[in-house]
Order: sequence, then structure tokens, then C-alpha cells
Amino acid sequence: MNADNKYIRFDWAVKRMLRDKANFGVLEGLVTVLLGHPIKILEILESEGNQDSADDKFNRVDIKAKDESGSIIIVEVQLTRELYYLERILYGVSKAITEHISLGHPYSEVKKVYSINIVYFDMGQGSDYLYHGTTSFVGVHTHDTLRINSKEHDAITMKTPDEVFPEYYIIRVNNFNDVAKTPIEEWIDYLKNGHIKDDTTTPGLSEAREKLQYLMMDDKDRRAYEHHMSAIAVQTDVLNTAKLEGRAEGRAEGRAEGRAEGRAEGRAEGRAEGRAEGRAEGRAEGRAEGRAEGRAEGVLSVARNLKQMGVSAPDIAQATGLTPQEIETL
Repeated sequence: MNADNKYIRFDWAVKRMLRDKANFGVLEGLVTVLLGHPIKILEILESEGNQDSADDKFNRVDIKAKDESGSIIIVEVQLTRELYYLERILYGVSKAITEHISLGHPYSEVKKVYSINIVYFDMGQGSDYLYHGTTSFVGVHTHDTLRINSKEHDAITMKTPDEVFPEYYIIRVNNFNDVAKTPIEEWIDYLKNGHIKDDTTTPGLSEAREKLQYLMMDDKDRRAYEHHMSAIAVQTDVLNTAKLEGRAEGRAEGRAEGRAEGRAEGRAEGRAEGRAEGRAEGRAEGRAEGRAEGRAEGVLSVARNLKQMGVSAPDIAQATGLTPQEIETL
């Protein structure tokens, strides 16, 4: 990629640049492509739900906006693994709903929320790069979909739960390995690889080509951006090192413990069936325990090294998943 075509990563832009009204077009484009209809953002909502800094990730979202219809749009970018990420998504949506309805106001003022989650880690099973979740109520016996009476503009209309309940989008960036042919694929190609086609007509990406060029940054922002990129590289290296160390130690300990336990249990249970079952169970349990202990020790080892290097406790916590209390005792 030529220097004049080097684009700023979206996870940086969403924290530092897309709050500027002049850059709303980038975010509008992503949401338009996901929802399938044009979205116009009116304002960025500031509240306790928005994070104050790039390192403040606890119970906060990266950006929260309101569109012309009054709906709330949450965008969250997550680079490192969280075991309770679904719960975090639910918390963010619930907080957004309660923040925007005052005590004693009618429930008709509850806002529709769209939660867009861009993740760069393995969440588990599932091979697609885009998942969409809605809420519906289906009859247990009749299998019909429930529709509710609702009053709008002094008229009684029918609503389905998905028109009221939040909608969730999870973009698993690392699962995308295709050639970008559709608008959503072009967006994910940018999110993963920083590629934007010169002749793109995809909503938001033409604005990104204009607004998010690396060379357009001033010296202060460029230095901060480069520090951000270095932190990501260190964080990735720390996690990969911990995984490798954990696997190596886990395999060694697992084999030793598995053989010992398998032999002991096998002899006790019998020469034929006992040996076979005991060895199998012993090896499985030993390997599992060994890997878990090995990984934990690997993370602690990396955290000690980072602490000795002078890395701050919040950065160590973000990189390793350890709590501040655990880091302080190292």
C-alpha cells in the first residue's frame, strides 16, 4: 500500500475522530450498510456510558449516537478477548436504555437501540464474520409471532417485539478471508486490512478515504496514533507468548500427571478395563489441569516481565486479563 493510501485504523478513529460532526458520514455509512436503510446521525451522546480515554474499557462503550428517528446506536470495538463479552454487550444496551428515559416518564419514551460490536478475537464456535440478533416471541404451540397493540400518532397500530427490543450486530473481523464484493465485505476489508477501493461507492468508505488518511494527521495525533499501534503490537505479542508458554508447560505437566494417574487408577480398577479407562481419564484430566495451570503461570510470567519493564498496571491488566490486585502482588 502506498503511503498516500494508508488509512487510520477504525478502532482509533471511532475513539478520536468520528465524534466530530464533520466525520459523521463515516459512521453513518457503516450503520446504513448494516441496517439496510439510510441512517442520519444527529449527535453523539455524552454520558457515563461513553469512555473517557482509550484505556477506559470497563462498563463503557466506544461511541453512542442518536439518529433522526431517535434511536440510539452503540458502536463498540474490542481488540482482546473477554470471556463475558455477551454480558458486556447486554450491560451496555441496558445502560443506554435507562440513561435515556427519566424516572416517572411513560414507557413509550424507551428508545430503540442498535448495538454494533466489532471484535478482533475468537469468540468461540461459528464460522461467519457477521451475526445479527433480534428478539421475537413465538407461540409454543401455534408457532405464530406475537404482535402488540401500540399507539402512534393518535392511532392504534401493531408492533412486533423486534421493532422495540434492541438489535445486535457482531462483526467478527478475523473471520473474513474473502474478496470484498459487497458493501458489507468492503467495510470488513477496511476493518481488517485497512483496504479501501479507489472507486468505492460503499456508504461511509468514500468519506473514510477522504477523512481518515494517515498523512492528514498533525504531528501530535500521529505520535499518539503510533503509540496506539505499538501498544496493540505489544499486547498481541504478550497474549501470543502467554498462549505458547501455557501450551508448552501444560503439555509437559499434563503428560506426566496423566501417565501417573492413569497407571494408578488403571491398576486399581483392573488389568484390562481399569488400565484403559484409568489411563484415558488420567491423561485427559492431567492434560486439562496442566494446560490450565501452564497458561495461568505463563500469563503471570509475562505480567512480571511487563511490570519490571515499567509498563503501567492498567496496560498490564488490559494485556493479560489480570486484576489490579493480582498485578500488585507480583
